[in-house]
Amino acid sequence: MSADPALVAAINRLRKERNAVILAHYYQEPAIQDIADFIGDSLELSRKAASTAADVIVFCGVHFMAETAKILSPEKTVVLPDLDAGCSLADDCAADEFARFRAEHPDHLVVSYINCTAAVKAQSDLICTSSNAVDLVNQLPADRPILFAPDQNLGRWVQRQSGRELTLWPGRCIVHETFSEEAVLRLKLENPQAEVIAHPECLENLLDLADFIGSTSKLLNYTQSSPSDTFIVLTEPGILHQMKQRVPDKTLIDVPGLDGCSCNACPYMRLNTLEKLRDCLETLSPQIAMDESLRSKAEAPIRRMLEMSR
Repeated sequence: MSADPALVAAINRLRKERNAVILAHYYQEPAIQDIADFIGDSLELSRKAASTAADVIVFCGVHFMAETAKILSPEKTVVLPDLDAGCSLADDCAADEFARFRAEHPDHLVVSYINCTAAVKAQSDLICTSSNAVDLVNQLPADRPILFAPDQNLGRWVQRQSGRELTLWPGRCIVHETFSEEAVLRLKLENPQAEVIAHPECLENLLDLADFIGSTSKLLNYTQSSPSDTFIVLTEPGILHQMKQRVPDKTLIDVPGLDGCSCNACPYMRLNTLEKLRDCLETLSPQIAMDESLRSKAEAPIRRMLEMSR
């Protein structure tokens, strides 16, 4: 269904009045993606927002993403359409529990996936994304042990790709753990020419079935560069909206969950709606607030990542 024209008009009016930039993660509903100024992965979006002259950042994603935008743009007002839009992966790694885990491994370098809270970032030596995690780990001193958090599936994949033994925090993404191996095998039999493409947050047995593994943006780009005309996609299905725009003549197949349902859509991402987007532009709430001490501590490992990624 097309978005309500009056609702879209209100958002566009408020966007101009507030001098706001609207960011949408690839996993947002299509209507939000279509109205956004920028669409992408969380770090990519935060960096783009920081480079604009906008006074207000509306982050249509989840809470840790809006926090990252605030970390990189402390002078800007950052709002999230629904403050309850959290993340199972970030929630799996509470800051106080993580501090105790770190204390048990005092000699370890701490590498944290960007899908974590600001309080966990502040305890980290280095932040990574699913796109650069392997490269960053390969750059670290070979004689230093590494603690990797919070996603154990991504950590296992990095471990395999880098050859480094990692101490893993036992976190996981509820979306990427719902896919059915049986369904993937059935889809491969039904579509023998299809390529399986997967996000590294998926379980190891599913990654073993994949022809290509990469971050959300890399999966999107791969559908364009690959000569294949059919893809079985193992990640949150919101990305299919962008894939269909990039490769309209190719077939894109999402994978059902373990119980056969289409339950692989992130319930947190779907809390944001166009109505909530309009409301947060109107009221400039809910805002992301952060103590400056915490913000600066969380910024340091992000800046370190950016330096190492050049």
